[in-house]
Amino acid sequence: MRRLSHLVLSVACVAALPALAWSQTQYRVSQLAALGGTFSSGNSISDLGLVSGAANLSGDQEGHAALWLNGTVYDLGTLGGLNSDIQWPAKNNFGLLAGIAQTGKPDPLGESWSCSAFFPGATATSSTCLGFVWAWGHMRALPTLGGNNGFAAGVNDLGQITGWAENTIHDPSCDTAHSGQVLQFRPVVWGPGPNQVRELPLLDGDSSGAATALNDKGQMVGISGTCDQAVGRFTARHAVLWQNGSVMDIGNLGGVAWHTPMAINLQGHVVGFSNVSAADGGALHEHAFLWTRSGGMKDLGTLYPNDVHSQAFAINVRDQVVGLSCTAHFASCHAFLWENGQMSDLNLRVPGYDGLLAQALDINDEGVITGLAVDAATGNQVGFVATPDGGFSSHASLAVRHAAMPDPMRDRFLRRMKLEGVADLP
Repeated sequence: MRRLSHLVLSVACVAALPALAWSQTQYRVSQLAALGGTFSSGNSISDLGLVSGAANLSGDQEGHAALWLNGTVYDLGTLGGLNSDIQWPAKNNFGLLAGIAQTGKPDPLGESWSCSAFFPGATATSSTCLGFVWAWGHMRALPTLGGNNGFAAGVNDLGQITGWAENTIHDPSCDTAHSGQVLQFRPVVWGPGPNQVRELPLLDGDSSGAATALNDKGQMVGISGTCDQAVGRFTARHAVLWQNGSVMDIGNLGGVAWHTPMAINLQGHVVGFSNVSAADGGALHEHAFLWTRSGGMKDLGTLYPNDVHSQAFAINVRDQVVGLSCTAHFASCHAFLWENGQMSDLNLRVPGYDGLLAQALDINDEGVITGLAVDAATGNQVGFVATPDGGFSSHASLAVRHAAMPDPMRDRFLRRMKLEGVADLP
């Protein structure tokens, strides 16, 4: 696929930042080609620099899980349906990837399931969806707990995969009217054997949940709550950690919903996002967090005073954290890097790049970052890789560009969070 060019992005305004006392590593940015369409997203990067995620086919009606190697994009296919995706960071350095794919078989209960939030809208609910494992050219479906759908998220070097899968129980706590969810679903870990699946325990009183990430020490993180929407909200009533067969609540930032761990590193440090006030109820008003066993859950705040949303997506062995920070209604978003107790705008550390880095979605142990950007010339959503170049910069001579999030990017993000048309979203 041809490389996308780096040209000038029109922005709404430019505001000077105050001088800061420290110098920070600069990055060089390259963009990730799509599969004939106008959308690509780098969602995972291994320590060997293998980038995976999703990219649209020509016409943008279908998206496939994609792998980028030495500047070339590879289509990983599906399980017989139209769409697939690798959405969570895959921390496996031996070529093992995990994700979600449609099967081509209609869902007998008409559910939209969790997968639909990550596929192109026109074909997002066309069939059942299963978790998959991909290894060097072969995609294999992962079993459910007897239900119709599953979702594979994190994968480690031991060949274990975290996710969630439906069982056969019709759960009255499911938000059937709005999300279409009918069946209960449970957190699971697959592998390392080909057909191994193990259900993880929930907190007392909870009926559904999901395991989102894991490390090489057997620690896993995820959510525990009610069935609800199968993407978060009250399903994420509790953020939890599993270790040695037991589950523990790791706390929250004050809210009653959306407490969602996204990644865990080798030290057992966890990042994610959590609602900050009980008054928000099920509305999304979240901040990025860092949890450690000694310090509990710490609010990482937001990049700018006008931002009201932030989410942390990944953490590496050096405790570098990446994510996004956004204004109200996700109108404008910037990718952030948090390190040494400070959150910085990644856009201020990429001299020579004129696009907008909107979401930083993963960082490997070498400090290389991948995510989602806005192409300067076309306005398309494109994946990016930001590589440390050894140089340093001071914020004193830089300025931050505030650009409106393009409608397609904002719509895709809100659909992922099941927030379309939510009037009380901050």
